[in-house]
Amino acid sequence: MLSAASSRFESVPVAALSPWRLSVAPMMGWTDRHCRFFHRLLTRHTLLYTEMVTTGALIHGNAAQHLHFNEEEHPVALQLGGSEPADLAACARLGEQRGYDEINLNCGCPSERVLRGAFGACLMGEPKLVADGVKAMVDVVDIPVTVKHRIGIDRVESYDFVRDFVGTVADAGCKVFIVHARNAWLKGLSPKENREIPPLRYELAYQLKRDFPALTIAVNGGITTNKQIEEHLTQIDGVMIGREAYHNPWLMTEWDARFYGAPVGAEALTREAVEQRMVDYMERAALEDGAPWYSIASHMLGLRHGLHGARKWRQVWSDHRLKPLPAREVWAMAQAHVGKVEEGALAEV
Repeated sequence: MLSAASSRFESVPVAALSPWRLSVAPMMGWTDRHCRFFHRLLTRHTLLYTEMVTTGALIHGNAAQHLHFNEEEHPVALQLGGSEPADLAACARLGEQRGYDEINLNCGCPSERVLRGAFGACLMGEPKLVADGVKAMVDVVDIPVTVKHRIGIDRVESYDFVRDFVGTVADAGCKVFIVHARNAWLKGLSPKENREIPPLRYELAYQLKRDFPALTIAVNGGITTNKQIEEHLTQIDGVMIGREAYHNPWLMTEWDARFYGAPVGAEALTREAVEQRMVDYMERAALEDGAPWYSIASHMLGLRHGLHGARKWRQVWSDHRLKPLPAREVWAMAQAHVGKVEEGALAEV
């Protein structure tokens, strides 16, 4: 049954809702094009983000390979890591030409590697530099340029810090801010610890929305349930989900109806049908560019989270001894451990 909060959107056209209403966070090593194809099978409307791609990788590496994505992924945003305005502008232009729907600048990643590379959360200490980079990108593309950032760096916990950062960058033309509601501790914590130890302070994201009502403000960090999403949407414009979407992806199958007003039951989603579509995709990817099935299967290991036989099913799909076999044979082996094969068909994407 849909909640009272979700019922408010049943009569609102999807196009009238914020594109940032729901999104899946950019996650290094996780949200590659194969993962995004899988997520798109579960939700039509949620905005998907690439892993962070550095400007150096695009300018000096294989840009075509880094920017490749499946057309089924739309709406999809390219997240860039960098700080040099000219490089950011060049890479934003490449992203737009490739067909991305948005360019996002990473001002939130806390690892020492990004500190040395002058991108990520350390840029929050240089709001003018971020503003220059945003303006350089806004000047050369027609798609939205957005920023993902923290609420502070190290032990700076004053609201004034994030407020002034947002105000400076907004003046340069950024109208959308995705707020990871934790500080980034640039020294003393690993990236994993930075996702767990600094306390969450959602109220600072809410205050940003009150102080900048014309901006789109979305919140990220520690959100794991649809009820939490609903609660946040009473205060701000959007919610970005990270690890929960990856580890418990079936959560996303409720989002189109619950948060976008799509007709309940319009898509007969079943785990069996989704898995079958992924096997089809594995075969397609192998023909297109030689992508091995196991690099794709790793992203769907949460599909049967909490169900009977899920552990054995995951073990089959992640068994390195099966790598030489065709994906369809491995799928048949995995099905032997599923308690009850679901029936139904997945609507076309």
